[in-house]
Amino acid sequence: MGRRSWGRVAAALALAAGALFTTPAAATATASVTLEAAYTSGLENGWALVERYKDNSTGFQAETYPPDGRGDQKGQTRRLFGDVARPHSSRFLLYHAPGWQTGAKSTPVLLVHGANQNADLAWANPNASGSYGCGQANCPTTGLVQHLDGQGYKVFAIGFPHVTGDGHYWAEQIHDAVARIRAKTGAAQVDVIGWSKGAFNARMYVSSLRKPWGTAYAGGVRKLILVGGPNKGFDWGYRHGWTHDFAIFPECGGSLNAPAPHSQMVCYGLWRNHPELSYEGNAYPGSDDMLYRWDGVYPLPTIEQDWYTTYYGGTGFYTAGRGIQWAIERGSLVQPLINAGTPSSVPVYQLCGNMPDMALLHNEHTGPSDGAVFVASCTAADGIANRAATATLPLNHLKLGWSATAMTQITTWLG
Repeated sequence: MGRRSWGRVAAALALAAGALFTTPAAATATASVTLEAAYTSGLENGWALVERYKDNSTGFQAETYPPDGRGDQKGQTRRLFGDVARPHSSRFLLYHAPGWQTGAKSTPVLLVHGANQNADLAWANPNASGSYGCGQANCPTTGLVQHLDGQGYKVFAIGFPHVTGDGHYWAEQIHDAVARIRAKTGAAQVDVIGWSKGAFNARMYVSSLRKPWGTAYAGGVRKLILVGGPNKGFDWGYRHGWTHDFAIFPECGGSLNAPAPHSQMVCYGLWRNHPELSYEGNAYPGSDDMLYRWDGVYPLPTIEQDWYTTYYGGTGFYTAGRGIQWAIERGSLVQPLINAGTPSSVPVYQLCGNMPDMALLHNEHTGPSDGAVFVASCTAADGIANRAATATLPLNHLKLGWSATAMTQITTWLG
């Protein structure tokens, strides 16, 4: 596999892309959120309006980005953030589909993308990053936005400033988006659909898993649909660490915007040191949120290079790192999220896949999975008070957001 193909596909797994132009509106303010700009012309992928907001809470601090630019905003998303490659973490985007004012359905829908994605790639144009960026060789150019908009739903999507940002920040901005949608439409509640990391952080919001400065959930969600959600975490990066590293370490040809399980690796005969591109650095503040050990359920792949030291920590033949337990203790939110519990007033739906066939990728193969998340994690009921329905489809992690069968299931659940 060539470096270009590997980089493109690997970036899709971490989940990423974008590509606009317009004039910002005059800033207006509410009690906690300021509207900084509104874009209505030159928008790609069918959006009618995109607004940029700033959450004025002092809890939002500037997050660290990878120093080589791999985590910078690009294309349309960058222009929507005011042509800022590394937006402050207090900013977020609110995308509006064409029927956001005229849709016949009474309950609006908010779409929440995953890590390394944006609203374009995740929901409006799965082909935004080109071939293989959607989980297969050829990608469609429309997605869930067009599907729901065409059926009369008032559709919105959120966009985050740091594509692997702190889960507490994302959860607070989901609250902000829900509040703005309710104010715009007059709706009492909003249906929230989260994908992957977005599912995890949307669940954090309704569970009131927050910092002291964060906002407690106050009843704004009618239904919560979790798509490919790591409800009981994942350990893919540590379970298949050596392979994962090749997509990350630049000296090995890697450019993936995701944390490596190692801080050191041998590339072309020399030890390379990149703690800033690993779980041990600070450039991926939302990644260790979802870490959870599955080695007691599914045996580790002992034929993979340095499997033991990768998972449990230490120096192997070609790699060195502190192991998954160190990273979990540093900041995993899986158990706190389970302990917080979802409110019984919010019915939770879990849409999962069981096909580990993402093209050109080292898929998760040590247990039933969608290629990235174990089915047992995605379908886990731990901490869910009102589990309305669960469906497992023959799809991989990247197809769950746009395939016809997945969109049909989501529409059925929305009702």
